[in-house]
Amino acid sequence: GRLPRGEAPTDIVVVVKGPTQPVLVREKQKVAGIWVNAEHQRYSSVPSFYALASSRPIGRIVDARTRAIYELGLDSLQLSPGSSAISAVEHRFQQGLVGLKRRTGLYVEAPHAVEITDGVLYRARLTIPARVPVGRFTAETFLIRDGRVLAAAVRDIDIRKSGFERFVARAADRDSIAYGLVAVALSVGLGLAAGWIARRL
Repeated sequence: GRLPRGEAPTDIVVVVKGPTQPVLVREKQKVAGIWVNAEHQRYSSVPSFYALASSRPIGRIVDARTRAIYELGLDSLQLSPGSSAISAVEHRFQQGLVGLKRRTGLYVEAPHAVEITDGVLYRARLTIPARVPVGRFTAETFLIRDGRVLAAAVRDIDIRKSGFERFVARAADRDSIAYGLVAVALSVGLGLAAGWIARRL
């Protein structure tokens, strides 16, 4: 609630992480004109969602060492590889995994997404896509000045389904047999209806 002393500008960085999960990354190679699985790398704890919002580009706020310590940015994530592959191979697989997550909108960096008012009040806007898994997320907030982290706070966020999607998910979890029978009946009914409409046309 107070503006830190000093003349240097104050920056805010917010990191939102989803529940971790094990991931197996496979690399495909073309052999005799056919794509086949080649090398693979297993990771034991990969955030299902990662988003970083900052008042400026993160590379202009802190150096590479600080980014690595606090995992600030996609290039500084520590994904816990499950095997002792050589560094070049591990780096290639991690870059591929991060790139895939980024293309699907699950890993995001949003510079200038944090608005600071009077050096004290701030607002961060991050979009969480519908495809993220439900569960306990964490939001970490960092107060940074002159490349040093002055303060940090962590808050838990529960992501749940809502509306009809929540009803369907709960029905599938609690009454799996009834849910399966209803799904089969709906599929058969819709198939018969489509056939009847096709014959009429």
